[in-house]
Amino acid sequence: MAKRFALVGLALLACTSSRVSAQSTPSNNINGTNSTFVTTAVPFLRISPDARAGAMGDASIAVAPDANAQYWNVSKIPFTTSQYGISATYTPWLKDLVPDIFLAYLAGYAKFGEEQEQAISASMRYFSLGNINYTDYIGNSIGTGMPREYSFDLGYSRKLSEFLSAGLTMRYIHSAIASGVNLTTTGSDYKPGNAFAADLGMFYTKSFEKTEGKINTFNFGAVISNLGSKISYNSTRKDFIPQNLGIGAAYTAQMDEYNKITFALDINKLLVPALSFSGSDTALSIIDGITKSFSTGDQLKQLTASLGAEYWYQNTIAFRAGYFYEDKTNGDRQYITCGLGVKYNVFQLNASYLVPQGNGITRNPLSNTLRFSLIFEFDKSDDRASTSGE
Repeated sequence: MAKRFALVGLALLACTSSRVSAQSTPSNNINGTNSTFVTTAVPFLRISPDARAGAMGDASIAVAPDANAQYWNVSKIPFTTSQYGISATYTPWLKDLVPDIFLAYLAGYAKFGEEQEQAISASMRYFSLGNINYTDYIGNSIGTGMPREYSFDLGYSRKLSEFLSAGLTMRYIHSAIASGVNLTTTGSDYKPGNAFAADLGMFYTKSFEKTEGKINTFNFGAVISNLGSKISYNSTRKDFIPQNLGIGAAYTAQMDEYNKITFALDINKLLVPALSFSGSDTALSIIDGITKSFSTGDQLKQLTASLGAEYWYQNTIAFRAGYFYEDKTNGDRQYITCGLGVKYNVFQLNASYLVPQGNGITRNPLSNTLRFSLIFEFDKSDDRASTSGE
């Protein structure tokens, strides 16, 4: 259990008011670089629960939609090629550090309207941190618990035109990071945290015939996610949840009757004040926090980039690869991904793998991360296939 102490320490910092001043340090030095971190509560909301996107460097804001669009950009759903869809994903997390942390995800949608131009959707994320032996600040055991977090979403989306759609998702978030442990002996007034948030998204898609019989597609998407209330674990502090602005583009080229390839790029930025403001962020409103997020630190270094590619053969088997980049002064997550997809009739299976990188203390803790997704889509309609890219 010793290897979990870092996670335990973070949990206790979040729920013990006497130590919140530890987060007020304005900067950190990484490899001689003055850096300003952006930190939030409930970071599981930014863990990709989608094996298809996980194989493409987590790029999916504008790629062809499926049931997992509920997470990436709910406005894509009206452009799916099916009336109904269900997806289930299992993601072991931080596998190189601990064996029993995982994220489970279930999502589904249904389209309706005279031309199926509207859709309702729902999803649930469940993040388990396994069994943890909790200790106080001097190492005394205070019990064993099973920290867990989950969120439940309801979404609505519709086409605004032949090429454009918009969507809204409402979200409830619950975080019990010290579940099952009595913290009264530490003087903490810990309680599970709850929050409400929303996603706002738009999606544009345009198909055109480049050469006879070859239909290419350009997609663009933008989404503001987790826009909502702060979350609190005690009576004295409220923390921002991971509000995020993402934009993405994807281009699908049909090479011939049997082969096509998609290239995708996503850029993301957290709409949360950098660490230099964390000493006073409990007093900031949501709008002030978003404003401060654009005025602290090097803005370019606070961006993350996801680059992905997907190749389909006969709409039956897919090969995927991607790269995720985060600046070394803002977390230094940089990794290569790859994966496969297999489709048969209404059934699709996707798998992704995060390639191990580094050695020893430089080894990426996300190495060997696996994701598996099952997708079922029903009532496929050929007259909407041109926008799918699949």
